[in-house]
Amino acid sequence: AGMTGTAKTEEKEFVEIYGLNVVEIPTNVNVARDDQNDMIFKTAEAKYNAAIEDIKERHEKGQPVLVGTISVEVSEHLAQLLDRQGIPHQVLNAKQHEKEAGIIAEAGRRGAVTIATNMAGRGVDIKLEDGVKELGGLYVLGTERHEARRIDNQLRGRSGRQGDAGESRFYLSGQDDLVRLFAGDRIYNIMERFK
Repeated sequence: AGMTGTAKTEEKEFVEIYGLNVVEIPTNVNVARDDQNDMIFKTAEAKYNAAIEDIKERHEKGQPVLVGTISVEVSEHLAQLLDRQGIPHQVLNAKQHEKEAGIIAEAGRRGAVTIATNMAGRGVDIKLEDGVKELGGLYVLGTERHEARRIDNQLRGRSGRQGDAGESRFYLSGQDDLVRLFAGDRIYNIMERFK
């Protein structure tokens, strides 16, 4: 037996592999997080430019941002783009295990920008600094969809704990591996048609 916030999406697997049913226990406090629709761009470059603009706006108003990436390479690329904009940030790559918990715990500070691979710092509670709830809480920005929806849900679930304010959104492009695999040509053609 075990307990997790994301087992429901893998229920079929738990039954088939382990012969275990998944039971959903209602949350103690209703989730107030605002999960926004995905933003889809034609190219990866356009996607990253839009994501950086979004991060910049929120950082300027003091809202903390947690940026989730699916690889160390993307984390480092985003860090370079933020450097160019002069936006201070922390990068977590699941390389510095000891520092990880400390860095992720600070991600709820006013104006903090934290870039993390989706695996980094899991299980650490992100405490919101005073006044952050009024700014909309922690904003989680995913830069790509993961092939396992459970991982995306884990990333989203870092915001809006225990009824806190929060928001999440994924930025995608027609060049993302997952998008290309499932609908790349279709999306690309639609974007071409509508410019």
